[in-house]
Amino acid sequence: MAKTRYKYNPETLSYEVVEPSTGQRVWKIMSYVTAGLVFAFVSVVIAYIFFPSPNEKKQERRLAELQGNYNKLHKKMAEVNKVLDDLQERDDNIYRTIFEAEPLPEGVRNGGIGGVNRYREIETLEDGVLIAKATKRLDSLTKRMYIQSVSFDEVIRMAREKEKLLASIPGIQPIANKDLKRMASGFGHRIHPVYKTWKMHAGMDFSAPSGTEIYATGDGIVEIAKQRGNGYGRYVVINHGYSYKTLYAHCSKILVKKGQKIKRGHVIGLVGSTGTSIAPHLHYEVIKNGVKINPINFYFNDLSPAEFEQMILLSSSANQSFD
Repeated sequence: MAKTRYKYNPETLSYEVVEPSTGQRVWKIMSYVTAGLVFAFVSVVIAYIFFPSPNEKKQERRLAELQGNYNKLHKKMAEVNKVLDDLQERDDNIYRTIFEAEPLPEGVRNGGIGGVNRYREIETLEDGVLIAKATKRLDSLTKRMYIQSVSFDEVIRMAREKEKLLASIPGIQPIANKDLKRMASGFGHRIHPVYKTWKMHAGMDFSAPSGTEIYATGDGIVEIAKQRGNGYGRYVVINHGYSYKTLYAHCSKILVKKGQKIKRGHVIGLVGSTGTSIAPHLHYEVIKNGVKINPINFYFNDLSPAEFEQMILLSSSANQSFD
């Protein structure tokens, strides 16, 4: 209730009620309205700052959910990245080392993806920054996995080629151990059995009874199968590929034909004494890039260390060769 104001009137010697003017009444009303508006504004500002609206609460929940999903995705991509790092490590330092291949260059593995503006459209979307970050990382992982897949395809190809190489390189004795009488002569200068002079003996002589089976020492194709070969008598040449060839001389019988594909251990002929030979034996040569080399180093699939040591001892003797 508003207070009544009084004013002393000296003429009437009494107090009279003071009535406010219209302007004063308007001003008073305006001051009340202004104070109310200021209070309302301050209240709204405080509520806006300290108390989120329902829409803001909804957006906060959505953002928290999105951030949580992004964190889960980020964790999974980190796990995939760790596995991929391990695969790359194995690829470069184990698999490629086995096959004597160079590691993939870092520039190939970690090359960039796309152009500068690749993710601009994504970033303009709602929550685009998080989506763009996840997309960038996913694209990077996808590219690295593709490169690793291509690399493994190459490793598989090298493995198959290596398997073929190992099967083709001469790796066994041409005569079985049980059929060997003795190592007749090794690689090097020996006394020729006919001319009795020192002459280069470019192979190894395996003494064995006539008719003993002769085995191909590696996969390949028969390049020569001659019934008469001057000093070699009946002989066979196998082309193993990879610059390797082997020669089998003085056969009593040849059991393969020119152009025939054979596998290691295939019986290609029988021991004899044809050509320039003084006794039944097999003259065996290994040829690499057209050069005859010591066959002693090509029995890795057959001999134990003790047997190999004994063969080296016998083959190094400067005795007379059989051919």
